[in-house]
Parts: sequence; C-alpha cells; structure tokens
Amino acid sequence: MATMGAIEAIKGRRSVRRYLPDPVPREIIEDIVDCGRLAPSARNDQPWEFVVVTDRTVREEIAAAATYGKCIADAPVCVLAFARQTPRHTEDTCAAVENMLIAAYAHGLGSCWIAGENAPYEKEIARICRAPNGLRLVALFPLGYANEKPRPNKRDLEEILHWEKF
Repeated sequence: MATMGAIEAIKGRRSVRRYLPDPVPREIIEDIVDCGRLAPSARNDQPWEFVVVTDRTVREEIAAAATYGKCIADAPVCVLAFARQTPRHTEDTCAAVENMLIAAYAHGLGSCWIAGENAPYEKEIARICRAPNGLRLVALFPLGYANEKPRPNKRDLEEILHWEKF
C-alpha cells in the first residue's frame, strides 16, 4: 500500500465528482478512516463517528437527499462524518474529514467534501444511516477511483498571504 508524501497529497488533491465503478479495498478504506481518527481535537474530545456506506441502494438514497451530493450514487463508497455535540465538534470533525480527503488522494482515490451540518438534508441522512439521537452530520464524501482529472482553481498565494497585518 504505497502512498505519496503529505505535501504532494495536500497540493494535488482536488474535488472529484465522477468515479469508476471499481470497488475500493477494505484495508484502504480502513486506513483512510484511521487517518481521520488521528486528527487533532479540542481537549482531545474526539467527537467523531464515521459510517462507511458501500451498499448501492443506500448510496443512492443518500445522493437523492444531499443537494450537492448526486455523485455519491456513482462512487463505490460514501463516508459520513457524524459528531457528538461538544464545544468544538464542528472544527474537530472537519479536521478529521480533511485528514481523510488527503489520505484518500495519497492512496490514489478521488473524493469530494459535501457539507452536512445545518444542511437541509442533515436529518434525512441521519435517518437513512440510523444515526443515534444527539449526533450531528458534519460532512460526507464520496470515495472511489476518479473518472476525471479536475484542474486546480485556487487563488494565488500572493492574493491570500499577508505578513504581519492586512
């Protein structure tokens, strides 16, 4: 399971919305979720819970509910990041999701961050996945082998970097 370096993965990752139907090996999925588990969290609360969905019918149901998540139906995997409500559960769980997106790219996979918390479909997706009461859906993402090569569309460093003050 050879992977690329962290800087290369961070700089190369892009949002992918088209996927090949090829299954993702379980050990790679587990490694990606493990990278999420190891993210920093305030007070070491670790509020996250992750649900991995490979069942096509369930992925289609999630895709139908998620406004910007239609690509979930065609990806072989969907990962949902839920969190117990703690003072910093959103930030903590977002750090975990970012770790997983970078790990996915390092494994040669595509993904696409989809918002969950406060989205109009948050409760519906929680219902679909039978999430326990009190958990919030923070984010979700499709996962699979990319069937496209998105081009970077990022602001230049000089545009966003400020030294000492604005």
